Amino acid sequence: MTDIKKNQRQLLGTVIKSSGSNTVSVIVERKVKHPVYGKYVKKSRKYLVHDAKGDCKVGDTVTIFETKPLSKNKSWTVNTVIN
Repeated sequence: MTDIKKNQRQLLGTVIKSSGSNTVSVIVERKVKHPVYGKYVKKSRKYLVHDAKGDCKVGDTVTIFETKPLSKNKSWTVNTVIN
């Protein structure tokens, strides 16, 4: 667990892929109200996340937080593994 600053963004997601030695792919789903119909729709986004310890497995629920860019596409780090 890493120290998180007060204004750092945190997200809750599910590990869908373990790519490389210190990288996992996490999908974050959220529900958004449709502007016209009013129905709630699921939207999702994939993030490449740095996993320094290598604890994450596919299917785990994790909390991630934003950091400085670590590579071209990776600027998030795993905070805790929930499941």
